Amino acid sequence: MSAVRAALVVATRDLRVHDNPALALACERARQVVPLFVADPALAVPPNRARFLAQSVAVFREQLRERGGELIIRHGDPVAEALRLAAQASAAAVFIADDVSAYAARRRRRLAAECARHRLELIVTPGHAVVPAGAVTPAGGGHYRVFTPYWRAWRAAPWRDVYAAPPIVAAPDIRVRGELPIPAARSSAGLLPGGELAGRDRMRAWLDEMATGYGDARDDLAGDGTSRLSVYLRFGCVSALELCRAAIGLPGGEEFCRQLVWRDFFHQVTAAFPDMPLTEYRGGPRSWRRDPDALDAWRAGLTGVPVVDAGMRQLAAEGFMHNRARMITASFLTRNLRIDWRHGYRHFRALLADGDVACNAGNWQWVAGTGNNPRPGRVLSPLRQAARFDPRGDYVRRYVPELAGVAAPDVHAPWRLSPGLRRQLDYPDPLITA
Repeated sequence: MSAVRAALVVATRDLRVHDNPALALACERARQVVPLFVADPALAVPPNRARFLAQSVAVFREQLRERGGELIIRHGDPVAEALRLAAQASAAAVFIADDVSAYAARRRRRLAAECARHRLELIVTPGHAVVPAGAVTPAGGGHYRVFTPYWRAWRAAPWRDVYAAPPIVAAPDIRVRGELPIPAARSSAGLLPGGELAGRDRMRAWLDEMATGYGDARDDLAGDGTSRLSVYLRFGCVSALELCRAAIGLPGGEEFCRQLVWRDFFHQVTAAFPDMPLTEYRGGPRSWRRDPDALDAWRAGLTGVPVVDAGMRQLAAEGFMHNRARMITASFLTRNLRIDWRHGYRHFRALLADGDVACNAGNWQWVAGTGNNPRPGRVLSPLRQAARFDPRGDYVRRYVPELAGVAAPDVHAPWRLSPGLRRQLDYPDPLITA
């Protein structure tokens, strides 16, 4: 790539200065670099993600200012705003990270067409995966439909180098810098703080203190032995590649990276099948039930099945749910209540701070048996899951205070208590006990 006077970097969900390929390559290529973030009013962002995003954008702007740069913020159509700012800055090239959602793919196609029309060079850099979608494919072409073969191919794939944070981001004088997004007022009280600084602090703490016990602790609901990095990965406050490179050599690191590979797996599935959030990946007749009352009870954490209700209440309180609880609650909705997975996907999308389109839809379809699950008939018994992953009932009691005085194993099945004790609990009867 030949040097240019100025380049535009369109930041989407890569809100960091460390290992940001678009930013690093633009700084190598251009004498002046104009990072741009566009808040698209056509893209409805739920309150939890809106608050985390606003904080992350603010931190990204400060990180750039420390290096002499500036984050320009605009509100409107991202393609139109990018072209307008490129003209103001006399930019010759536009850098943007790749992404796989249907919205991101449309944005990339439109940006490519407009850059070509205005004689701007468009450079699409590696996106949010460790191994980019399409970098590994089956022998017959297409994409991997089952995780285990993908995991083997992923392990053999080369990884790109980690890009250092640019020490200087030389910026032209743009008069109107733009106002930061306004954080949502109705977000969950338990949300983690947004931004690269908090993300890197959490990443370092996880690598130093927690990764060694990950393989044994990751499914312990009460212990919560997970990294809590998912939201930082979702908004690109932390690089998945940098995290994997740091973790892979640690005790427990391979198992941790294997969980990160699920992100890459669902990204390559969604790149090939962009209707993943709307359409069943595995076709065939379905017999979904319409039961608005049961769906409302599930959303509210009032199903009468404690481990399910604990997960749903954690989601409402924190904008986060333990991964094992996500599987249990999703299985209960789709397998026990026989309610369409898309209702669950939309509810998770509305509340999860880490609500990545590809991972959210991919996991919902996996649990429902409509997606990339090689055993589509698999059902998770909530009682067996609770006994195995919350044996003392601590997770349930943390989020379902009505059961605070009930000991295990009855805390997982309070309907089995004597009628006298049962009447003392302000807790609903179970929708289903299977």
